[in-house]
Amino acid sequence: MFIFLSKLLPLFVYPLGLACILMLLAIVSSANNKRSKTYIILALVILWLSSTNGISNLLARSLEWRYKPPEEIPSGEAIVLLGGGTESAAYPRSGVEINGAGDRVLYAAQLYKDGKAPLILLSGGEIIWLNDGSATPAEDMAQMLTSLGVPTEALIIEDRSRNTYENALYAKELLAEKGINKILLVTSAMHMPRAVALFEAQGFKVMPLPVDYSIVENESVENQDGVLITKILNIIPGASNLALTTNALKEYLGSFIYQLQGWL
Repeated sequence: MFIFLSKLLPLFVYPLGLACILMLLAIVSSANNKRSKTYIILALVILWLSSTNGISNLLARSLEWRYKPPEEIPSGEAIVLLGGGTESAAYPRSGVEINGAGDRVLYAAQLYKDGKAPLILLSGGEIIWLNDGSATPAEDMAQMLTSLGVPTEALIIEDRSRNTYENALYAKELLAEKGINKILLVTSAMHMPRAVALFEAQGFKVMPLPVDYSIVENESVENQDGVLITKILNIIPGASNLALTTNALKEYLGSFIYQLQGWL
């Protein structure tokens, strides 16, 4: 029940869900013109601000830039790869595919081939009502990695976890059996702060290796026309900005809930 509520309830706190609730309240309060207008204005402000480039970039950068790739990657006892970068082979897909977070899978394969660790633990279980295929994320990643040339004997599949806390918990169970404590943790940059905290809470010595950055350094626009265009674009709402804001808020809310649970 906790997993269900933790996935469902935040949808009404994120900008789009909150704006929809406010619009419903405006309809219900239509008899009170002043109150109805207040709800509509609040909904518009929330959606507009959340959909602007400036707000979304600020929130994403505050998470993604906490951990940056090291200049020299150390060796570890195991690579821990968190699920979320693949899509299962559900019709009409002809096979497992990588999604926007698929860089983590490719990076883990490269780390293994570079000899940074002899094992890769694949962490990701099935949430039945969210699953769109017959395999778990861990199994999908295993299939993708073997197609990239990683031998099956180098893979450890952890297919029970349903959230990041369980990623760390079950990884500890499997790796402790092998005496492994020093890990190279691979996940998306935005997700890395929460993941590092949870794995360290389980006693791991963690080397964060983030990928899938949304925010990168851009060279300054030198001409005034370019500056003006940038400023205008920063205040125009966009769907991609709203998605980025939502993803960042998901991480902050997730950390808050995990602290309430005593997991951090």
